[in-house]
Amino acid sequence: MELEPHLTQLFINNKFVDCRSSKKVSVFNPASGDLVSDQIPVAGDEDINEAVRFANEAFQPDSPWRKMTNAARQKILLRFADLLEANQERLGYLTRLTLGAPYLPFGKAEIATAIDYAGWIDKFAGQTFPADDGYYKIVRNEPIGVVAGIIPWNGPLASVGLKAAPALATGNVFILKPSEKTPLMAAELGKLVVEAGFPPGVFQVLTGDGTTGAALASHMRVAKVSFTGSIETGKTVQVLAAKSNLKRVTLELGGKSPAVVFNDANLKNAVECTTNALLTNSGQICFAATRLYVQAGIYDEFVEAYKKTFKAKESVIGDPERPGTEIGPVVDKAQFERIMNIITTAKDEQQGTLIAGGKPIGSKGYYIEPTIFTNTKDSATIYKDEIFGPVVVINKFDSEEEIIRRSNDSKYGLMAGVFTQDISRALRMSSALDSGVVGINCISTISFSCPFGGTKESGLGREMGEHALRAYTEPKTVLINLNY
Repeated sequence: MELEPHLTQLFINNKFVDCRSSKKVSVFNPASGDLVSDQIPVAGDEDINEAVRFANEAFQPDSPWRKMTNAARQKILLRFADLLEANQERLGYLTRLTLGAPYLPFGKAEIATAIDYAGWIDKFAGQTFPADDGYYKIVRNEPIGVVAGIIPWNGPLASVGLKAAPALATGNVFILKPSEKTPLMAAELGKLVVEAGFPPGVFQVLTGDGTTGAALASHMRVAKVSFTGSIETGKTVQVLAAKSNLKRVTLELGGKSPAVVFNDANLKNAVECTTNALLTNSGQICFAATRLYVQAGIYDEFVEAYKKTFKAKESVIGDPERPGTEIGPVVDKAQFERIMNIITTAKDEQQGTLIAGGKPIGSKGYYIEPTIFTNTKDSATIYKDEIFGPVVVINKFDSEEEIIRRSNDSKYGLMAGVFTQDISRALRMSSALDSGVVGINCISTISFSCPFGGTKESGLGREMGEHALRAYTEPKTVLINLNY
């Protein structure tokens, strides 16, 4: 298909420009497998250096952005939020074209995540301390400088909101590097950046592949990088950041989220929450509920109800452009083949008992049946590793002590859920589970006002709420001698 010219350009210093590098990547429609474009530019060193130079100029003390009042900056961000909302169907379409996630429920929810930060601008206060030692003390939260946001393909617009919004709200300048699998929405943002009134160099977009992200992570004039993606790539980003200028790093690296369902749980709620938590975006969400533990007393009943819910979802799997579709394909051929290989290996090695799904759907596009394994081995790949697809494992447990140990026996610690009507047990479990977020009678959800992030290899730092503002600022202490 023929794309508008700006969708195959870089956005640098408030202008759409041709990429100096001749390297291109191709993107495909996962609903059909058809080529969307083979002309997506890969920003190289010249492009990156130019964008970083303009970003640093935009961050100089005498620049329009730095001299701008909080009220003026807030006005621009509110305008940008309004433009995102006004253009949500267009942005959703450009994302869906190469991601395959239907607008409802996923695409529209992404927009909501992206437009909620402008109100924080004049509410992130510093501190003062008494002058009882002869020094009046002020602590200011100051912007870091040039921030690079390297975002994933599975929720690109939400990721822009989680990274660009707090960075800009706190006075930084921002370079967005979208995934090579879902670059079109990011390219479109340049038009909205100009219309919102951002000064040149404040918000730029560099499409590209892993080499582009690596160059930003290692650039000596980039002050911070915020990355969401795999553990392996996140570790590489951290090393590059450390070896360059010791730039600040935020990492959100995925999970294998346990959901613990006790005998006294509301069965209907537990089944509904855990199935939605797996099937949204075809399981391609970092905090998807992919490890289910059900207490022995209701295990059989839960599994049957879960299977029935999966069966009912078959009617809403299909073309993301079709009205009523809620579950689309996985993102591309590589992801499809990876997930199918994991399922096939699990069956061949008898890693667990396959009780539903496990096969491709149709002959066109990258659709996979929602898949359930039970009684999985603790050493099984499907039990231990993040699959990032519509695959869940369900296992039985007996005691609270046992399930705390089993839930925490993972390199991940992003999200967990506890389903019980015993509030004392729920609070004990919320303390005992090694996870950045714990839901009680819910899972795989986030709250804008609260920090989101993980423990262990699920990442470093937090996004959302006031903690995101801290992640994009450095505290500066000012001491005033009152006795000179």
